[in-house]
Amino acid sequence: MKVAVMGAGAVGCYYGAMLARAGHELSLIGRPQHVAAMTTRGLMLETAHFTEALEVRATVEATGVADADLILFCVKSNDTAAAGKDIAPHLREGATILSLQNGVDNAERLQALLRRPVVPVAVYVASDMPAPGHVRHHGRGELIIGPCPASRDIRAAFEDAGVPAQVSNKVVEALWTKLVVNCAYNALSAIAQLPYGRMIKVEGVVDIMREAVDECVDVATRSGIAVPEDIIETVLGIAASMPNQYSSTAQDLARGKATEIDHLNGYVVRKAREIGVAARANRTLLVAVKLLEGRTAR
Repeated sequence: MKVAVMGAGAVGCYYGAMLARAGHELSLIGRPQHVAAMTTRGLMLETAHFTEALEVRATVEATGVADADLILFCVKSNDTAAAGKDIAPHLREGATILSLQNGVDNAERLQALLRRPVVPVAVYVASDMPAPGHVRHHGRGELIIGPCPASRDIRAAFEDAGVPAQVSNKVVEALWTKLVVNCAYNALSAIAQLPYGRMIKVEGVVDIMREAVDECVDVATRSGIAVPEDIIETVLGIAASMPNQYSSTAQDLARGKATEIDHLNGYVVRKAREIGVAARANRTLLVAVKLLEGRTAR
């Protein structure tokens, strides 16, 4: 396949690189510093088992998606609308678009903008970019892909590339489950600038996490979304399995970048307001991160 990644950050570069290793033609649309590095020396992929440079096409222009069979849409949730408008004139008829993004409504928003199907994908990977054009994989990597005409072939392509993938009509439930985890960890890790293992040991943190999770589950249930009954055990287990992980919100704040908090705790707060229930813990976490964003902007 010809694969394009719109938003060549840590997530998009990891999955794009794995597909490129398997022989698929890869085009990356990203920021100038990453494009310059990848054009000069290729995309550097570092994992626990190997490190190698991959020859790829890289550009800052949305025209990079023009001839792609498969598009991995990996921009931040805040940039969904702008990036969607950028790629809209260049999409090939029949191309499949996968939304590999945080939050639960990005595929829906992008589909409305493009007026063509967008497939939601739940992503479970730990990766970062320690330098321009260099993606580092820390663990996991599985994908849950929503059903679409090409989903069987796409799943096979990822599996052949060493990426565990499944196709499921319960992808929305998977995205909500991931949202609950993010609402419990992202803001607290960002506020304290602490990794999960140290953060969770602070007195009172687990209580706040439980309150945030309970509110998320209440909103999900009232919205007709089934969340696993053992979700709190799953949430608390993350700190043990990923003790050194900082949330993406913490990383964004540390770099002076806008966060996705409006699409995490903020989304729960908005949905709670729509259905007439309280989400006080999530609202407090949302406001705290927005205050920190304001300080960074100043």
